[in-house]
Amino acid sequence: MPERTEFDDDEDEYTGTEDGETGEGARQRWTVPEEAGGQRLDKALATGLPGLSRSRVQALLEKGCVQDGSGRTVTDPSMKVKPGQTFDVFIPEAEPAQPEAQDIPLDVVYEDEDVLVIDKPAGMVVHPAAGNPDGTLVNALLAHCGDSLSGIGGVRRPGIVHRLDKDTSGLMVVAKNDRAHHALTEQFSGRTLSRTYQALVWGVPSPREGRIEGNIGRSGTDRKKMAVVTGGKHAATRYRVVRSFGTALALVECTLETGRTHQIRVHMAHIGHPIVGDPLYGKGRAGRAGGKHASALPEPHRERFVGFPRQALHAVGLTFRHPATGETVRFQAPLPTDIKDLSDFLESL
Repeated sequence: MPERTEFDDDEDEYTGTEDGETGEGARQRWTVPEEAGGQRLDKALATGLPGLSRSRVQALLEKGCVQDGSGRTVTDPSMKVKPGQTFDVFIPEAEPAQPEAQDIPLDVVYEDEDVLVIDKPAGMVVHPAAGNPDGTLVNALLAHCGDSLSGIGGVRRPGIVHRLDKDTSGLMVVAKNDRAHHALTEQFSGRTLSRTYQALVWGVPSPREGRIEGNIGRSGTDRKKMAVVTGGKHAATRYRVVRSFGTALALVECTLETGRTHQIRVHMAHIGHPIVGDPLYGKGRAGRAGGKHASALPEPHRERFVGFPRQALHAVGLTFRHPATGETVRFQAPLPTDIKDLSDFLESL
């Protein structure tokens, strides 16, 4: 698998593989559990290996990418499996594809010959992937910067050194040449680059300023989610309440000490204050968005917050050393209209 040169910022879409996970260029060893005995091989593998659909398993079998415990290639999807049998599944690495330049407007905060700082809107995917082959930030960057970006940081992710999740908005820095890419990558790796976010959360954290520390890894109950787990990767987030709106909601500012997948979303939910509109982590103990905190809102206005269509999270601040001058540069981005409108509405209640 090619070395990854972009770093997980807090709200990154999860890509790549970790130990024990399926992904491009990965090998998975799976042992048939007692309850799967007698099932078809394709169904058993699709159930036992999260991330692989039954049709994907069938395609891998057809291509000779599945072996039994003796090393014999298995191609029959209807083969009945027995408890204790072992299978190795090899998932071929994706062929690099050159994204096409697309004339998509960008909100450019700063630009010179080395770096580009943009305010990414919610709804924009950072780089092409399955399900999002175009219309991404990379497609827009190739049109904006021209051929100079190609090859910087890899064919599929030219210039990208960190990412934001599709529905997280805010500041990102992009490298425009190899020197800048290397320098920014080093800063992300060394955690010397500062990233600040603001989020509208359910309830009011107490104390109003603090530090959340909890290892983050894949959830043991839902493979689409991350969670605070034993044995995960170290993660720490500093937060402070900027404004509170009764007991129902608060605007918090979070600064990352580490950069784990969905870090702020996981940590805020972990302390009982999930982000408004978060589709993965936004449900409270009552099993609905906002949980007990939503009941503190006036009934006519509750749905405006419970039904907010994306996580109310925005990267408001970015500080790094300029790769050419070595000077510290700081950028700020105001809250986008959708989150600001929520905040202003709360002020008027």
